[in-house]
Amino acid sequence: MAYTYSKIATYTVGSGGVASIDFLNIPQTYTDLHIVCTIRASGAASAGSYGINLGINGTSTNRTGRWLYATGATPSSASMTGALVAATGGTGATANTFSNTSIYIPNYTSSTYKSMSIDSVMENNATSPFSLDLFAGLRSVTEPITSLSIYTDSPITIVQYSTAHLYGIKAEL
Repeated sequence: MAYTYSKIATYTVGSGGVASIDFLNIPQTYTDLHIVCTIRASGAASAGSYGINLGINGTSTNRTGRWLYATGATPSSASMTGALVAATGGTGATANTFSNTSIYIPNYTSSTYKSMSIDSVMENNATSPFSLDLFAGLRSVTEPITSLSIYTDSPITIVQYSTAHLYGIKAEL
């Protein structure tokens, strides 16, 4: 089976930061969605201190998943509900260092529950040098995905030069 990637949209945060990165009116012509983003938060804490959240169709509800994460050499796991999918650092982390996050959502137009897989990393030159996150989730709603929002813990914002790219993937059978 061949796959075709097409860039749907790119968002680059400007001066002053933003509360969220929003992709609205997502075309329903692909089979899967892939979001690739680099994010840094405006708060003063270091690596892994702020959540990266994913809103789907304007809500963060009806979601469960398993989160595997590690800061330094200490791995952990947790069951999750809600919008949290990864972590990022703030202004207390190494200067000009952004988290890197990949979000994959297959069958986003189907009339069944939507699965998602996310992997993320935040590097920091400190005693807790990095935060690694893997998340497997399920959205228990059958409506197609038409909008996505990426945001940090309120009142923290996403800082200038953070970027997000939304790709549509078409499986050719």
